[in-house]
Amino acid sequence: MIIKAEIINQTYSGTYEERIYDNQSAWNSQNWTTIKFTNDDYYEWCGIFRGFPKEVQISEKLNIILVLTSDYLYQLKVENGDLLEIEEHPAYNIMTVAPSGEFILGYYYYIAKIEKTIKEKTKLESPIEMDMIKFKNWNGNKLNFTCDEFTNWSRHLEMELDCENWKISIINGS
Repeated sequence: MIIKAEIINQTYSGTYEERIYDNQSAWNSQNWTTIKFTNDDYYEWCGIFRGFPKEVQISEKLNIILVLTSDYLYQLKVENGDLLEIEEHPAYNIMTVAPSGEFILGYYYYIAKIEKTIKEKTKLESPIEMDMIKFKNWNGNKLNFTCDEFTNWSRHLEMELDCENWKISIINGS
């Protein structure tokens, strides 16, 4: 079972066992992401994923790993790293895991949560139209993030996502 995943620089060939995760497409970039995985027996190996690196997260509750690159959103089994699902050209640029285990994906204009698989996303309602979303930190079950109000880019806001009721609220703004 995989207990740790981290984005690293490309390694020398033979340093780690490598598994390549690729999808044939005319739209693939020439970029690759290297993720070092650590199993529960502390065996380390690398996954090589198509696309420029963005994020990698593990959800123990869902028993899945998500790898976000510029080209794809990959869903892997936490038990062995096998590929379960793949989404082409994801628009997401940030990702985190709620304390309750759900994945939270941030796009420039909205936030979505993943229930069980990357095919089952729910777009979360916001009191304003958001732009330039950036996740900051967790305060218990609440995700603090910043954004600008869409079409009113001089209004910078501190926001909060409560992961108990999945409501987004404004903390303060200028």
